[in-house]
Amino acid sequence: MLFALLSPAALFACIGITLFAGAIKGMVGFAMPLIMISGMGSVISPELALAGLLMPTLVGNLWQGFRQGVRAALASLRAFRLFIIVGGVMLIISAQMVRVIPSQAMFILIGVPVTVFTLLQLWGWRPRIPPEREPVAQVGVGALAGAMGGFSGTWGPPTVLFLTALDTPKLDQVRIQGVLYALGSVVLSAAHVGSGVLRWETLPFAFATLPPALFGMWIGFKLQDRIDQRLFQRATLIVLIFAGLNLIRRGLMG
Repeated sequence: MLFALLSPAALFACIGITLFAGAIKGMVGFAMPLIMISGMGSVISPELALAGLLMPTLVGNLWQGFRQGVRAALASLRAFRLFIIVGGVMLIISAQMVRVIPSQAMFILIGVPVTVFTLLQLWGWRPRIPPEREPVAQVGVGALAGAMGGFSGTWGPPTVLFLTALDTPKLDQVRIQGVLYALGSVVLSAAHVGSGVLRWETLPFAFATLPPALFGMWIGFKLQDRIDQRLFQRATLIVLIFAGLNLIRRGLMG
């Protein structure tokens, strides 16, 4: 069934891309779907690439979110409930328009500010969100991240910028991302059953990418445990730059 959708060479290329994406996600907590959709999209159709990232994203985020236990994950859920609700609604809406609305303009509109803000932070600028503004920020960033997730299957860059502005510690940031992304992954998978992206023909490929993704994440977790908070933040910002530049590239090239 797999080889009816793609050649053996394309399948092995997708497995390698997924392994690398999983390692990056395990180390910094995000970017797996972004790497998978851009990397696999260069060898297979964008729609099949989107189907291929759904299962690794769902299972990987559950692992990441519950790595410190159920109690810590539930605390993250309560703290970011506004982000989750607003993001989920926007994700469902935008996922239904993935086949009829061009996403190039949205990629550029998100990619440019993500790249600029990340470069500024690498040069020493540290944005901060005061506690009294956090609920408003959760609504705004949640809406943006949800819309981006429905169109492209990736909602990491705005979420990571938000958590960085809150000066979130390393372990908390990775866990919170896992919890937020896991809920988003459930909604995204269900939404793309409705959109037709995830169906019987594409389901085998969605599961074929799962083992290399989880093995890559295991490698990434080992690396994450060895680095300190400062190096973690710098690695996160570097990955964000590549993520932002890739969004711009996708917007310009279509």
